[in-house]
Amino acid sequence: MPTATEQRLIAYHIARLKDKNPQVRLASIEELRLLEATDALSALEELFHSDPDDEVRTAARKVGYDLYVKMKANEKKEEPPPE
Repeated sequence: MPTATEQRLIAYHIARLKDKNPQVRLASIEELRLLEATDALSALEELFHSDPDDEVRTAARKVGYDLYVKMKANEKKEEPPPE
């Protein structure tokens, strides 16, 4: 679970995914990756499907996939062992 500060950073970078400058969007995608922000998956998916910049779409797809895999791995760790 992210700390309150991490949650604010994640919200900040998700908001920046709507910036008109593709370099700003790319920087925020990278920050979300570094923060391991699985909360950003839906925003990254939306960006992948709708962003006009090919580089941004590619980055959103790659980071979204990596975060999804990480989220699923964490869910698997939290499952109780079978009896």
